[in-house]
Amino acid sequence: MRLFIGLDVSLAKTAIGVISEHGKIIKEAEAASEPEVLVRWLGNLDGSIAAIGLEAGPLSQWLNRGLTEVGLDAVLMETRQVKGALKAMPIKTDRRDAEGIARLLHLGWFRPVHCKSVSAQEVRAVLGPRKSIQQSMIALEMSLRGLLRNFGLKVGAISRGRFDSRIRELADGNAMLEAATTPMLRARVSLRQELAVLEKKVRHLAREDPVCNRLMTMPGIGAVVALTFRSAVDDPARFASSKKVGPWVGLTPSRNQSGERDVSGGITKAGDVNLRRALCQAATVMMNRGRSTWLRTWGPSSHNAVAASAPWSPWPVVSPSYSIGSGSMASSPAGCCAENGLTGCYPTR
Repeated sequence: MRLFIGLDVSLAKTAIGVISEHGKIIKEAEAASEPEVLVRWLGNLDGSIAAIGLEAGPLSQWLNRGLTEVGLDAVLMETRQVKGALKAMPIKTDRRDAEGIARLLHLGWFRPVHCKSVSAQEVRAVLGPRKSIQQSMIALEMSLRGLLRNFGLKVGAISRGRFDSRIRELADGNAMLEAATTPMLRARVSLRQELAVLEKKVRHLAREDPVCNRLMTMPGIGAVVALTFRSAVDDPARFASSKKVGPWVGLTPSRNQSGERDVSGGITKAGDVNLRRALCQAATVMMNRGRSTWLRTWGPSSHNAVAASAPWSPWPVVSPSYSIGSGSMASSPAGCCAENGLTGCYPTR
């Protein structure tokens, strides 16, 4: 008897649902979210295990690796699709979710997700804290600006190096403002030091990787973007064509067609949001900074041609841009940055 097993993973426990090849529930249980415990539990089942399904998530990758290392056929299932299917259930419990995952596995109605290698996860483990520290530092700077603005004190456009002295200059003479800004400035100095350490580590990782070195020869691509792309793709062989990368990142237009209604919307925003954000920022830098390239020359000329040929409209004309690895026309990178809340952001290079 062939068995299909669904695992609904949480931090402490994993709900297990087992169904037969005929769709009959064979067994339901709970076990600790540890690879060794799950392997031991699965080894006591009567029948051959056809497949084991886990909804993709941070802990799922670790469990998936532990299951595959002992020869079990484990697969990570795309989160959006699983969530959409399980949403139809009127009652949601871990036990029912495990059963639903097993049934999706049995029917084959799922999209497998690549389990990233340990090296790719380690690189992402460095990029994540770097981004968090950078955002915390920017949040502190915005808080200081807002704090002083209430008293009519404007920081203005200032370099990062002179920001500290500018804040102290504005707060000088006001004991309450000095007491409020001094701890925040000390925290900012500490964050800047830690960010510098991580920046050095990121650049070292990029220099040691031949793929990143090749990516960084393109304008607008720095160490952060190259490492983000390298760690997200991980194994290029899993893409049959480079045209598959664009839809996988979520940079191709969405489409909603039913009967006579056919609407092409904005980008799908499927896949890795950090990769999509990095690519949009790199495209923005490529089109607006540094020396001129053929792509930058093509962009404005394409926009002017579209504007000249289009009939009058109260809406602004948005020039198309070739979506990365998609083979189709999509919305501009700058627009994608705005959709991701990146207006006025610091370029990630």
